[in-house]
Amino acid sequence: MSEHPVVVIGAGPQGLAVAAHLTERGIDVAVIERGDRAAAAVAEWGHVRLFSGWPELIDSASRRLLESSGWSAPGSGHPTGAEWVSGYLAPLAAALGERITYGTTVTGVARAGRDKVVDGGRGQQPFVVHTADAAGGEDRVLARVVIDASGTWTHTNPAGADGWPARGESRASDRISYRIPDDVAEFAGRHIVVVGAGHSAIHAVLRLSDLARISPSTRVTWLRRRGGADVFGGGAGDDLPERAALGSRARQVIDAGLVDVSTGFRIAEFREANDALTVTAEDGHEVAGVAHVFALTGFRPDIGMLRELRTDLDPALEAVSGIAAHIDPNLHSCGSVPATGVRELAQPEPGFFIIGAKSYGRAPTFLALTGYEQARSVAAHLGGDHEAAARNELVLPETGVCGGAGDFDEAGGGCCAAPTVLQIGRAPLSIG
Repeated sequence: MSEHPVVVIGAGPQGLAVAAHLTERGIDVAVIERGDRAAAAVAEWGHVRLFSGWPELIDSASRRLLESSGWSAPGSGHPTGAEWVSGYLAPLAAALGERITYGTTVTGVARAGRDKVVDGGRGQQPFVVHTADAAGGEDRVLARVVIDASGTWTHTNPAGADGWPARGESRASDRISYRIPDDVAEFAGRHIVVVGAGHSAIHAVLRLSDLARISPSTRVTWLRRRGGADVFGGGAGDDLPERAALGSRARQVIDAGLVDVSTGFRIAEFREANDALTVTAEDGHEVAGVAHVFALTGFRPDIGMLRELRTDLDPALEAVSGIAAHIDPNLHSCGSVPATGVRELAQPEPGFFIIGAKSYGRAPTFLALTGYEQARSVAAHLGGDHEAAARNELVLPETGVCGGAGDFDEAGGGCCAAPTVLQIGRAPLSIG
């Protein structure tokens, strides 16, 4: 199958990185991107500032490729998503040139002439990557190896606490957004709810708190599912200063009375009446008079396009099974996430790999550096450099963030002290 290229699905940060590593090793690579430009998903949250600094956002082989054409890496600072694209990802895509095809969606991956059930001669057949363009035209691309770096951006988790949309969530879709807001001026003087516990939710809370400071009649309510989770992150224990600053700023706006917080609130229903929503929890508590909801509850991978491949994914996280135990948010707490390379990423389907955010499935602990190490290791393996593939070159900052340590409903149990106060803000939220 040497006449066929390595096909990479997705021209995001990890897809571009693995393409750069493969190019450096002289391996023919073709990248298929559904967007009309590289890093299209990053561009959609271009207004958000990353908590990783420039040194953590640039892949090693990509740096070498760019520097060979006179590019200079930004020295310091924490870019926005848009700055990450313009300062690094777009130039990298330009350097990779015609290796990238845009405006093309991968709809399925299989073995040529073999569905998932067939054993005979399976490993000797090339992969068939099924694609569709924006006009609906279909095509097939043959590949000797497929690397899925398509991420999770297009598949958001619903607001419903059981993993399915809550009752009324679909009907209320015009009042529910699943992305971090940029301009929030239209919500001045209204009651806005943010759902979620991660950094995306904190970003939204901070943007809305700025609005509440300017327009005091604006009400911001922050709903979190966990009963005793730490609202403010790792603080001084976080080696990523910008991430620590997010938690510190969240504490300040809550202490200032600009945001109400309710923990242990698991959404069961949205009811729409009198030009407003009522959000109801499984235990019957309600938040009423809501004009808009930002449901920032994370992402999940699209595994439908892989259904004719033999994959090994963790049944809970939908992450690559070989790394699931190291990233499980029910167990993972403070400290660094161990490096994951080709050995952990191996699938039952020889020549198929999932890297990047998609390899983490629903786990929220992914960092760009982790994906770059995956890209380096997989490319080294495909280049026959097995010593380099097995070597660990990842150095991660301490996270200082506990994720799920302890019981779902109780405070404590982890290495970060979780607060015991379950209601923070100006007033109880049972009745809005």
